[in-house]
Amino acid sequence: MEPQKLDLCNEIIKTCLKMESSGINQGTSGNLSARYKNGFLITPSSLPYNEMSPEDIVEMNWNGEYLGKQPSSEWRFHRDILKSRNDINVVLHCHSINATAIACHEKDIPAFHYIVGIAGGKNIRCANYATFGTQELADNVILALKDRLACLISQHGMICLGKTLRDAFFLGCEVEAISKMYVKTLSIGNSPILSDEEMHKVIQQMKRMSYGKGPEPEGSNDIAKPKSE
Repeated sequence: MEPQKLDLCNEIIKTCLKMESSGINQGTSGNLSARYKNGFLITPSSLPYNEMSPEDIVEMNWNGEYLGKQPSSEWRFHRDILKSRNDINVVLHCHSINATAIACHEKDIPAFHYIVGIAGGKNIRCANYATFGTQELADNVILALKDRLACLISQHGMICLGKTLRDAFFLGCEVEAISKMYVKTLSIGNSPILSDEEMHKVIQQMKRMSYGKGPEPEGSNDIAKPKSE
């Protein structure tokens, strides 16, 4: 196996193990893919993450042809997302408890908290249900992910996208945390929802942020700057 592919396969496996240890995925559920050459690499079907080796990761092209083991049953939505979204390189799918609980009620996650904007819009949509592994499900997911980096899937789970494996994993953890907050909020009652105008400002603010740095307040000169030596 060439070094570039070997490195990416190892990173996919490491991310899968992090999905499991973080609690956002269990057993053989969920799957992960990353763009590679003229196609993508994806986790195989029905193989526990802790038993995977780089040779088990499946290489696929845009026509659905593959090399090696049988790919995840959800390869269709991985292929269609990566093929239609040049802004992302990774697709992460998992069955985290709180996000899946909301998805089982066919509910979007509204802007009850500003951090919902981390998925790219004023809400996190829930894709319509279709049988797992089908083209119908892939089509439904593409609609739910329009202008978004994450969505729920009715009676199923969630999907998160990223430029890197690290980005997609981070977003998966954030969406599960948001989902847990929303479930807690619903136990108290319906909460106020932030306006579309405010969420637009939030999303623009997030786009200006870099990891590890604070936001630059809009219309303010009070901006954090590195200290000169």
